[in-house]
Amino acid sequence: MKKKNSLIIFLTILIITNCLTFYVSRHSMFIGTAGKFDKIIQLENFIKEHYLFDVNEKDFETWELKGAVASTGDPYSAYLTKEEMKEMTEETTGKFFGIGVYIAPGDDGLITVVSPIKDSPADKAGIKAGDKILQIDGKDFTAEEINDASKAIRGKSGSNVKLLLLKKGQKNSEELIVKRDEVKIASIIEKEIGDLGYIGITLFDEDTDADFVKALNNLIDKGKKGIIIDLRGNPGGIVDTAVGVADAVLPEGTIVTLKDNQGRIVQEYKSDADYSDVPLVVLQNGGSASASEILAGAIRDYNRAKIVGQKSFGKGIVQTLFPLPKGTGLKLTTAEYLTPKGKNIHKIGIEPDIDVKEPDDIEGIGVDFLETDTQLQKAIELLNK
Repeated sequence: MKKKNSLIIFLTILIITNCLTFYVSRHSMFIGTAGKFDKIIQLENFIKEHYLFDVNEKDFETWELKGAVASTGDPYSAYLTKEEMKEMTEETTGKFFGIGVYIAPGDDGLITVVSPIKDSPADKAGIKAGDKILQIDGKDFTAEEINDASKAIRGKSGSNVKLLLLKKGQKNSEELIVKRDEVKIASIIEKEIGDLGYIGITLFDEDTDADFVKALNNLIDKGKKGIIIDLRGNPGGIVDTAVGVADAVLPEGTIVTLKDNQGRIVQEYKSDADYSDVPLVVLQNGGSASASEILAGAIRDYNRAKIVGQKSFGKGIVQTLFPLPKGTGLKLTTAEYLTPKGKNIHKIGIEPDIDVKEPDDIEGIGVDFLETDTQLQKAIELLNK
């Protein structure tokens, strides 16, 4: 009797195993020797046949393309839908609707604030560089979903967005409601501080270099004996305009070199012999990234000015935006950049010559907050010497 039961159990296991083998062999043909594209098609068909819910064909195609780019593991590269491509283009023109905050994927897998745009809703609400965005309107977002997060933050002017933030240096998260508005980005802020000039560069859009030269010449014509260039909170932007600013204040020579994945020089930007030699001091902080680091790195290597503030963000790679059919696009990391002395600052940043930390309770930075802006005070002190 015992042997008979054992035999029944054995036959039952054998039948179940054979059924499973048949099922797997029938429905998992994409596993094995099939070509890469055959596997994708077979996997797609398998999902459509067995997935519990309906599959949106358009979404299926979009996420297949996003997945292909995401497989690089590079958080700065992405396949862009038509809507995302439009938003990306808007950022280079200096006008869009939202709360005015630049974000980047953090190494900890969280969405990190690079910087709020000066005088934007985010800036007025107290969002700072280094803050982490955990949720948007009650939905969790990670660094891998940064494009969706950016889309969720934007919206109609006057509407509210609820953010769950982990403030820099804090252990407990806090909820913040910010009202969306039209965000106008003035990339150049020109001010006077006695016999000194001040030029704040909030980002590098398509007109920044021309506007910088105009502000620089205007301040020099007024007899200013020194200029403070403020790159704090500048998340970067268009490389060509950062190079244009550098060309205006640097002697003849290399500004930045771009190399591809084979180590080949794909672009070498140079300055000419025509430049302004007015004394300079540069301000930077942890929100100074990408193109602003190209400018600061070049100024540093030429010993053209002292850099005051704190270590910059550390983004030493360049993305190229490729238009694709039907208004879509591809943002792809295509090169690393090296300072004039051949330094790569990616994930390293640029250390200031003079480290000055702002007070934790500071309400703002710039000329309007001179009484509490210790970094700006230090810059004025250096130029007055």
